[in-house]
Amino acid sequence: MTLRHIIGVDHVVVAVRDLDAAAEVWKGLGFTVSPRGTHSPQMGSGNYTIMFGEDYLELLGIIAATPHNAPMREWLEKREGIERVAFTTDDAAAGVAEVQARGVAATGPIAFGRPVPMPDGTMSEARFQVFHWPATLRPGGMRIFACQHLTRETVWIPELQSHANGASGILRVEALAKDPKAAAAEMAELIRSTVSKAPDGAYAVSTGMGRADLVFLDRDQLAARHEGVSLDGLPEEGAAALVLKTHSLSHAARALGTAPRTVVAVPASRATGVLLSFVPEEQD
Repeated sequence: MTLRHIIGVDHVVVAVRDLDAAAEVWKGLGFTVSPRGTHSPQMGSGNYTIMFGEDYLELLGIIAATPHNAPMREWLEKREGIERVAFTTDDAAAGVAEVQARGVAATGPIAFGRPVPMPDGTMSEARFQVFHWPATLRPGGMRIFACQHLTRETVWIPELQSHANGASGILRVEALAKDPKAAAAEMAELIRSTVSKAPDGAYAVSTGMGRADLVFLDRDQLAARHEGVSLDGLPEEGAAALVLKTHSLSHAARALGTAPRTVVAVPASRATGVLLSFVPEEQD
């Protein structure tokens, strides 16, 4: 059980310093990347999206400094990579009220949008409402917010959901933490969820509706989970790895240029600060 108006992980934000260069990097890993989007002026940001069935990745960069993007600008001074995770909300106004009623100084809702070129050549608009937990609350170094999609048809475009690497969804986000148990407990409290302990000692927080888990672990556990993959460039604390489902490990291996194995992965140096791993859909 999570908060009434939270419906699992919606998307993962990968913050990057050079937005167009990052899009080329992820295309080179076998992803279909959307056309570049520009958010409303108060956001001061632009993005590319990588769409799956129920969730997606967002490559996010700064276009103009604004008060809204100050936390991200500060974060980017240190590194690129997974900066925050968004949950789906069915009602941003009710969601922020629910969080505030629990004594947390959440902010919002904030309405914004971005133009979207559609496959038929017309232009449309993607519109959203979001709310944020305080930027000071970062379990395992990871910020969280919630997003209500007002125009899903301009985000989940079928032509953008097919990838050469076979990627079909987010299985989990793995975050390094100084105290994984405490970080997981804090995250679970913020979204009113539960914590389970994995056999390797890591702690997983369910986000609901069959969406991705948020996993908190130490460096040794991360290394064991991704044997043979360099951890260079990953933070001491913070979201470090993204585990995606694929319908074809051979397609993933071919796209990444690696040998086919039961798990296909590349280090953070190849994916703008994200250790990227693919597992078969049946592991869902």
